[in-house]
Amino acid sequence: MKTFLEKHFGKVWMALVFLFLYIPLFFMMVFSFNSTRQDANFTGFSLRWYEALGKDTKIVEGFWLSLQVAAVTGVLSAVLGTFAAFVLVRYRRFWGRTVFSGMVNAPLVMPEVVIGLSLLLLMVGVQNAFGWPERGFMTIVLGHTLLGMAYGMVVIQSRLLEVNRALEEAAMDLGARPFAVFYLVTLPNIAQAILAAFLLSFTLSFDDVVISEFLSGPGVSTLPQVIFGYARRGINPTIYAAATLLIVTVTIVIVAYSVWVARQTRRREREIAAAIRAETAPVPSV
Repeated sequence: MKTFLEKHFGKVWMALVFLFLYIPLFFMMVFSFNSTRQDANFTGFSLRWYEALGKDTKIVEGFWLSLQVAAVTGVLSAVLGTFAAFVLVRYRRFWGRTVFSGMVNAPLVMPEVVIGLSLLLLMVGVQNAFGWPERGFMTIVLGHTLLGMAYGMVVIQSRLLEVNRALEEAAMDLGARPFAVFYLVTLPNIAQAILAAFLLSFTLSFDDVVISEFLSGPGVSTLPQVIFGYARRGINPTIYAAATLLIVTVTIVIVAYSVWVARQTRRREREIAAAIRAETAPVPSV
């Protein structure tokens, strides 16, 4: 007879992994409602740190800057990732393909410290030569896009490999030009992957602190930079409140996206099933 642990080892191991990952977040959320600054004892329920959060101009400004940077980065990463994935999947042979593929995938395995330092040297050199861009919003966006594009390209590339090429060939046989084929046939089939790439790049940009530290200028700090700076100076429950709001927001977005994807998948399955039934239905005799 197998013991309980032997029967359910996988479930127990997975439960322990989730507890290890999420118990610290749970405690942080609980202590964001603590009435005092102590992080060892919960002395009472209070919203004082959420009130202080609204009055902290550094956190508020950092939040809006991070939101703007992440939104622009998500759009640029999704667009550039789509182009890169389309080139690598649809054009198997062209001069420099290996170099291009390696350069696009390099940020996936390169330490962020190396990426940030190299981009800092590049931006300083360009600024000394042309007087632009100054370190701030634009340089952070460029750095985050370099990283987000690589992740977005992987997501979109995996979806492009699954798209039936016969649909594109049929559209071209009917007279559609390559751009029309991409816009009317390919793009709708990879729309969910593009949205996933946007959300992934948005999240990576919003959470990034290493590249932002290298590329931000004086007086320009994203929310992760502000939180990191507060954490280095000691306990500040205000950052617990900020982190709790971020966790709740990200959770809502992920759940909403998952529900939308599930509905779209079920609808597509119903449409395919209806088309199959229509094709296999017997033709009524006259």
